[in-house]
Amino acid sequence: MNVGIVGLGLIGGSMAKSIKSRTCHRVWGVDTDQETMTLARLSGAIDGPLTDENLANCELLLVALRPQATVDWVREHAGLISKQAAAVDLCGVKRQVCAALAPIAKQYGFAYIGGHPMAGSERGGFVNARDDLFQGASMILTPDERTGIVWLETLKDFFLDIGFASLTFSAPEEHDRIIAYTSQLAHITSSAYVKSPEAQRRRGFSAGSFRDLTRVALLDEQMWTELFLADADYLTEQLEILIGNLNEYLEALKAEDAERLCSLLKEGREKKALAGGN
Repeated sequence: MNVGIVGLGLIGGSMAKSIKSRTCHRVWGVDTDQETMTLARLSGAIDGPLTDENLANCELLLVALRPQATVDWVREHAGLISKQAAAVDLCGVKRQVCAALAPIAKQYGFAYIGGHPMAGSERGGFVNARDDLFQGASMILTPDERTGIVWLETLKDFFLDIGFASLTFSAPEEHDRIIAYTSQLAHITSSAYVKSPEAQRRRGFSAGSFRDLTRVALLDEQMWTELFLADADYLTEQLEILIGNLNEYLEALKAEDAERLCSLLKEGREKKALAGGN
């Protein structure tokens, strides 16, 4: 199968490397950064550049750009995508992207399925892309009424072949509601937590807890701003819940209420036990 990848950053680059190291598919990639294109070719992550001329030969198109850039790229190239092909976006929000791309796919006759690989790193770019980034991860797909069973089976085999442990099917609305809690809220919390003055004075006093809570503060602020605003309704709701929960701990500490504080900590421990490890 000919696979086209648009955007060769951390996610797109890791897709390319995973495909080349684990399958026999041919990979054609494009990125606006010429140094990235050079590295991708020299490392063997792509067989060659994805162009307007060979786009029609791709049976599968993976678009690994930010949400608005994804919509813009597909809209500009829709007439060149084969009617026998499927396009899958890899954006971290789904409602905005699916609502824009589904009508375009229907108009031009190709299949479209929203996607979100549940894997990543705080350090982006092709230089940090890895062929094992998706090992053991979940791949979320948001099929709609136009999605045929043949494409679902094809995509299931494809994503499992490149390292994903499972596929999760969701509606765009459900995806954005849950991802606001499991991913976006964690990034905001990490960013806010590390702003304490003590973060600069903690050397010799920090271990795994500090590392785990601050890791994703090393984010791409422009990308995450776009993701946060695209999911602002659900993210606001989750942030208000978190602030309310934190205020309960604050009030117990101010009142020196050991019984209340212990109860809050016990409740959190039990909630974690129910939620499991991941």
